[in-house]
Amino acid sequence: MGDLAVSSAPSAAAPFDEARFLAEVRAFLAGALTDDLRAAGRDMIGVHADIAACRIWHRRLSERGWIAPAWPVAWGGAGWSARQRFLFDRECALNDAPVLFAGGVRSVGPLLIERGTPHQRSLYLPRILSGEDLWCQGFSEPGAGSDLAAIATRAERRGEHYVVNGSKIWTTGAHHANRMFALVRTADGARRQEGLSFLLIDMDSRGLSVAPVLGLAGDHEFNQVFFDDVRVPTANRVGEENDGWAVAKRLMQLARANNTPAALLRRVLRRAGTAVAAMDAEQAPALRRRLAGLEVELCAFEQIELSALPTGRPGAADQATPSMLKLIGSELHQRIADLTRDAVGPYAAAGWTALGRAGEAVDLGAWASAKYLAVRAATIYSGTSETQHNVIARQMLGTGGG
Repeated sequence: MGDLAVSSAPSAAAPFDEARFLAEVRAFLAGALTDDLRAAGRDMIGVHADIAACRIWHRRLSERGWIAPAWPVAWGGAGWSARQRFLFDRECALNDAPVLFAGGVRSVGPLLIERGTPHQRSLYLPRILSGEDLWCQGFSEPGAGSDLAAIATRAERRGEHYVVNGSKIWTTGAHHANRMFALVRTADGARRQEGLSFLLIDMDSRGLSVAPVLGLAGDHEFNQVFFDDVRVPTANRVGEENDGWAVAKRLMQLARANNTPAALLRRVLRRAGTAVAAMDAEQAPALRRRLAGLEVELCAFEQIELSALPTGRPGAADQATPSMLKLIGSELHQRIADLTRDAVGPYAAAGWTALGRAGEAVDLGAWASAKYLAVRAATIYSGTSETQHNVIARQMLGTGGG
């Protein structure tokens, strides 16, 4: 794939030397990325790379001062503009850098900077930056997936603690994390969005247990988390009691502003290009046309994403943009995975366990098959495509939303 020309309005505050920035980034990646780390980045099928590679790459980015590109410098971040973050993530994708398990960096860290107490900031922010704390998200439940307002996990206040009972499901990386940020029900309101609170929970708390939920490819990314009289200090609540819905919405806005899903899609498209290049002359033309079409769509998606990033502060009037990005990105992700599976042909029959055992063709086939199965969930998690269509429609019709 050729280098993408990214258009963006120039900054009025200070000129940005893009060539110098890219040279600095490329030099760092060339020196910091080992063959093992690049392999972990290429072989990833879910939303983050192998956890051991994640930890190494997190530490190297932290030592360089680049682990939190969107955080203000005053809080230990790089303070980069949206354009810098976009270019950095694209370079990481082009160099097969591991994708981090970074809910702390992208989600709860920015939330605590904005809404956390002084104690919460001083305790958690340094540990997020260093990688000592890894955070998972406790939102979805067996009866509350896309309908997040249906959360039933209860937190009863007893003095200076909440006692939590219930369960969360589809919890990515709960088996790796030592912290969780979670929505729990602390009261019943006239509207289901009322009566929710936002808590920070230690994963080693007594009464908390984690059970694996295996994916279609046999991978272990998701989990179910059970709470049996788990005690959480009231000091671990973010925001006011029963105002967790507003806190969670803000967290998701910040997470979307700090994330660039187009970079993840570019990784997959590169593997699709490798698979198409290996096809025989008779079948290759049709696949190359599909590949070219997906490249055009991805370039357009990158421009939409970049135009949505600069403020990092979407307001109530901008609920449709994150939904549009989620909808386009997840469906494009699936189409790229479809092409890759088609391009590897009979090698798609290789199971994930064959990876690294029988040569490059089998490796690519095993990866393509696993990726195809893993990405089936892309149009379900973080809100189904139907939910995203509804959000977009409500804004277009001017009827608002929850």
